[in-house]
Amino acid sequence: MEALTPLITQLISGAIGGNAVGAMLKQQATSMIVRTIVGAIGGVGGGLLLQAFGGEAGLSNLVANGLGGLIGGGVLQAIAGMVLGRKSA
Repeated sequence: MEALTPLITQLISGAIGGNAVGAMLKQQATSMIVRTIVGAIGGVGGGLLLQAFGGEAGLSNLVANGLGGLIGGGVLQAIAGMVLGRKSA
């Protein structure tokens, strides 16, 4: 279970970050389900990138995974919203 904790943290924080960015940018092209899935995928990617570059040195592991997930989920959702927004317009 301890091995799954970082992944679960990244998935949840990524989904939160993706939905927050989608709501903040008012991206109507993506539904809440799409924002959640894209955010979760971005959260895992962001968390893994943060770990790969050693960004968790000054933070606890759980906080680092959460921050990486929030940022990664938000960034990927912003990119997906722009791409999907252009296709639907």
